[in-house]
Amino acid sequence: MMLLTKLGLIAYQLAFFFEEGGEDFTIWGMIQKMGFTARAVAIILAFMSMYSIAIMIERFLTYKAARDQSREFAPRVAQALKDNRIEEAINISDSHRKSHLAIVVNAGLQEFRAHQMSADISGDTIEASKRALQRAIAVKSAEFKRGLSGLATIGSTAPFVGLFGTVVGIINSFQGMKSAESAGISAVAGGISEALVETAFGLIVALPAVWAFNYFQSKVDSFTVEMENSSSELIDYFLKRRMR
Repeated sequence: MMLLTKLGLIAYQLAFFFEEGGEDFTIWGMIQKMGFTARAVAIILAFMSMYSIAIMIERFLTYKAARDQSREFAPRVAQALKDNRIEEAINISDSHRKSHLAIVVNAGLQEFRAHQMSADISGDTIEASKRALQRAIAVKSAEFKRGLSGLATIGSTAPFVGLFGTVVGIINSFQGMKSAESAGISAVAGGISEALVETAFGLIVALPAVWAFNYFQSKVDSFTVEMENSSSELIDYFLKRRMR
C-alpha cells in the first residue's frame, strides 16, 4: 500500500512538473542539458555515423558498377572466346575495368595469350593460368571487402560508446540528487537526458552499420562465387583448346 502511495505521489509530481513546463524533454532540450563528457561521446558517435554512411555509399556504388559491367561483359566475352578471338576477349576485358569477372578473365587470358599460337599447349601453361586466376580472385575479393571491417567495428562498438555516455549520465543524476539533497526530477533531469540521448544515439549508429555489413558481406560472397565459376570455365576453355 505504501509503495502504491509513493508511486502515485511520484506520478503526480511528474505530471505537475511537466504541466508547469519546468523541464524540456524534447530531443533538442535533452541535448542542451548534456555535459561536456556526454557531448564528447555524442560527437564521437556522430563521426562514426558519418564514416559508416560514407562507406555504405562508396561500397554500394562499387558493387553496383561491378554488377552492371559484369552483366554487359559476360555475353560479349563468351561469344569472343567461342569464336577463339583471344585478343578481342582481352580488349573487351580491358574496357570493363570495374567488372570483377573482367579482372579475373583478363588475368587468365593475359597469361595464356603468349601460347595461343602454339600447337601444343603445355600443362605448365595451364597451371600458370590457374595461378594467375587465383591471384586475381584473391586481390579482387580483398578489394571488395575494403571498408567492411570498419562497418563491423562501428556496429559492434557504437552501442558500448553510447553505453559509456549512459553511465556518465546516470552518475550525473546521482550527483545532482546528492547536491540538491532531493529526489526531484529537476535534480536528475540533466543526467537522465544524457543517458537517454546517448543510449538512443549509440543504437542509431550501430544498427544501420550492422545491417549494411551483413548485406555487403553477402554481396562479396556472391561476387567471389561468380569469379571462381568464371575461373573454372576459363580453365575448361584452355583445356579444350589444348586437346584440339
